[in-house]
Amino acid sequence: MDGNVVFALLLTLFAGLATGIGSLLSLLTSRTNKKFLSVALGFSAGVMIYVSLVEIFVKAKDSLVEELGSTNGYWATLAGFFGGMIFIALIDRLIPSHENPHEVKSVEDMKLKPANAEDARLMKMGMFTALAIGIHNFPEGIATFASALQDPNLGIAIAIAVAIHNIPEGIAVAVPIFYATGSRMKAFKLSFLSGLAEPVGALVAFLILMPFLNGIMFGVIFAAVAGIMVFISLDELLPAAKKYDETHSSMYGVVAGMLVMALSLVLMA
Repeated sequence: MDGNVVFALLLTLFAGLATGIGSLLSLLTSRTNKKFLSVALGFSAGVMIYVSLVEIFVKAKDSLVEELGSTNGYWATLAGFFGGMIFIALIDRLIPSHENPHEVKSVEDMKLKPANAEDARLMKMGMFTALAIGIHNFPEGIATFASALQDPNLGIAIAIAVAIHNIPEGIAVAVPIFYATGSRMKAFKLSFLSGLAEPVGALVAFLILMPFLNGIMFGVIFAAVAGIMVFISLDELLPAAKKYDETHSSMYGVVAGMLVMALSLVLMA
């Protein structure tokens, strides 16, 4: 394998593994610290809303407008954005309830499954967030890989910036799963796996997609991811953050999440 390809793959792996750093940071607190849960969920919502509307949607629109023209490109972006919302809403309707005791297969499952409706909601929220971030990281991995192949110095800069903004994404996945199950390992594993979508994206780009990658494919994927992340933030993260709120701490978390993501995007510019 060419040395430049190996280097590009390693850079993408580094960026993806930063999600695990975020999950480790989020698990340093106790499960009974509801104020931290409120701040963390608000922080996660701020991260996801900001990056979706300020960065991912704009990238999708620019890519599709360049390929399809101003009017058709904007319509395609809107179709992808709201299509992503419809997609995740359908998944929401189809996911089985964790409250059903007949779904528990073993003593180990009983330890990891949520004990009540409140925990079940947190668990579903964490799973949705992991799905959205995994989908988001997949094309991001392709982009990081392609940039590193074209210009290694640019690839390094992009990988570092992506790693920085993957840290709060790890928090977004790990916190609700940890509070739902009480299992740090389960929360870490799911958060870690969502980050691995990034190097998987790079591998798929190298092995399969190189001849087919184009602006339309990137644009539609990014628009759909933006819709998915906004839907999850508004439907799951923000209501849960307010539920555990005592002194507007969830709102402070939202602002902090937006600020951290904004600073990371400045580094990517």
